[in-house]
Amino acid sequence: MHRLFRIFLFIFTIITSPFLSTSATAQELNCTVKVIHSQIQGTNTSVFETLETAITEFMNNRSWTDLQYQKAERIDCALNITLKTYDESANAFGGELLFQVSRPVYNSGYSTTVFSMRDANFSFTYKEYDNLEFNINNLDNNLTAMLGYYAYLFIGMDLDTFSPLGGTEVLQTVVNIVNSMQTMSEPGWKAFGDTKNRHAIINDYMETSMEPIRQMQYKYYREGLDQMAQNADRGRAAVSEALEMLQEAHSNKPLSQLPQIYTDFKRDEIVGIYSGHGTEKEKQKVYDIVSAINASQNTYWNKITK
Repeated sequence: MHRLFRIFLFIFTIITSPFLSTSATAQELNCTVKVIHSQIQGTNTSVFETLETAITEFMNNRSWTDLQYQKAERIDCALNITLKTYDESANAFGGELLFQVSRPVYNSGYSTTVFSMRDANFSFTYKEYDNLEFNINNLDNNLTAMLGYYAYLFIGMDLDTFSPLGGTEVLQTVVNIVNSMQTMSEPGWKAFGDTKNRHAIINDYMETSMEPIRQMQYKYYREGLDQMAQNADRGRAAVSEALEMLQEAHSNKPLSQLPQIYTDFKRDEIVGIYSGHGTEKEKQKVYDIVSAINASQNTYWNKITK
């Protein structure tokens, strides 16, 4: 909840600067990292423990932007890396990443997920005790490039929830990382390679026709959830408007996976907001929106109208 007090300073300063400036520490992330290696047998486990520590320090001890954050204001996020292969001779790891970034809801003890999904191509090389270095102008290491991608993505999306399109400058850095990695051989970066890969996610999120999904972020969180404790009806009405923006983005680019991904990880929260609350007309409209976007979750969406 404390991070929300930053909103007022942000709104005051955003006109003159894209970044906040306060007397605070600079690190933006509070990232929990878990390296799961149960599928790999017959290997000294110390390398996995060292890797987990190295990634944790890389994400949390670095100043990614010029933004200033108090320690208690850092963005909560999680990286759960499941390793499936390990070639010790080549220091090569193969696996997948399940990530999540969240934010507190104002005047409550509730934490809400801002974005979450699975990256099925989290493969990289790492030699035990190697320092993880990151240079935005010289991206020659797949592990640190992927971690940098997610660090900036988390920060940019978080900023979008506090100010309309507030994360634009930070998110442009994510675009730059993806563009720089187009010549690399590692999977997950290529344009048109996968509708859910790293390129597709940031490309869709920043595309002009998909701007409603970014505008939705502010409407849903700041004008919606953050107002629920003070006025539940007003907050729910804003959430309904936000879902209409999600519908607009889906209509603008039907092949984009973002609206479906969003309704996947927001499913239980959306159902909870409307189940037993709101007018029949409001609930029916929300049901129609989310069912059209993600019919695979209709078993859950049906609870909205009951």
